[in-house]
Amino acid sequence: MTKPAPDFLAILQTLAKHEVEFIIVGGVGAVLQGAPIATFDLDLVHSRNPVNIHRLIGALRELEAGHRTHSEIRRQPDETHLSSPGHQLLMTRYGPLDLLGAIGAGRGYEALLPNTVELEVSPGVRVRALELAAIIRSKEEVGSEKDLAVLPVLRQTLESMRRRR
Repeated sequence: MTKPAPDFLAILQTLAKHEVEFIIVGGVGAVLQGAPIATFDLDLVHSRNPVNIHRLIGALRELEAGHRTHSEIRRQPDETHLSSPGHQLLMTRYGPLDLLGAIGAGRGYEALLPNTVELEVSPGVRVRALELAAIIRSKEEVGSEKDLAVLPVLRQTLESMRRRR
């Protein structure tokens, strides 16, 4: 299977159409807040309540999402997968999507919600993203090489945002 060119906006629009509750927690969230970085997947923490899981499954069907694996068989995530705090690394027809039940020290959707901003990504489509300062904290917690490499740019972007206020 060829890897689709990422179209994160199409993924977000599909999730919004299905009224899925989620928070953008990775690089795309930082980009939406003005950070000049490149990102290769869309990282979301989703609400794990049963109604939202049902909506999410519908959206994932429309997105033709399946787990990213080395084999040609791509299993679709089910309620059990999406209800867990674990990570579901998916490929959709619009590119990679990482669904995270929780990040950091087990912080799920409800715990992250107070540290979010609402953003309009296209006319009539509003999404929640983790505030840039919270994205920075989460990348510091993870501490991977990739996360640490982007921190200076994120910190500079945050400082520029604060100066403009």
